[in-house]
Amino acid sequence: MTTPNRADVSRETSDALMRFVTLLEKWNAAINLIGKSTVADIWSRHIEDSLQLARFLPGKAVLWADLGSGGGLPGLVVAIAARETSPESRFVLVESDLRKATFLREASRQLALPVTVHANRIEGLAPINADILSARALAPLRILCGYADRHLKPDGFALFPKGELAAQEITEARSQWAFDVDSVPSLTQSSAQILKLKGLRHV
Repeated sequence: MTTPNRADVSRETSDALMRFVTLLEKWNAAINLIGKSTVADIWSRHIEDSLQLARFLPGKAVLWADLGSGGGLPGLVVAIAARETSPESRFVLVESDLRKATFLREASRQLALPVTVHANRIEGLAPINADILSARALAPLRILCGYADRHLKPDGFALFPKGELAAQEITEARSQWAFDVDSVPSLTQSSAQILKLKGLRHV
């Protein structure tokens, strides 16, 4: 099994990530948190891919909302990393599937993470007013913009990992939304990028 590069994270963070993966693999057998075909590559496909979002954490305390959290990717992974780089930050994870929400709560408890889990649909949840918002493999960008408009602070920013169709999704989203976007190359997939959106407004 490949483990996190210890040059990139501390021993404490690496150990916590390994504990998280153990929980993820155990629960996955029952509730399918990640695709079974990706379990063998869990570190590169899921952990490292999620961990790269932690580089956007500021040193100051922030409220980070992760929508459609599923198996805690990237929400719980970033929360683990934040204990070292942004220890005062808090995390809100939104997952409508009750079984997955139960996993998120149990993993947060066992890892002692500053996480609140909402087992609600994103559209029906009261505005979170987050500083940073993320969603991984959840929906097209035009739909994600609507979620961000509801749950993000006006001066906050959103992080959406996207694949090779990112440019097309940006064009489609701009038929309904105006925003500033930076495309940051993914550290784990050559054809992927992370879209950093701010200044979101409806047109």
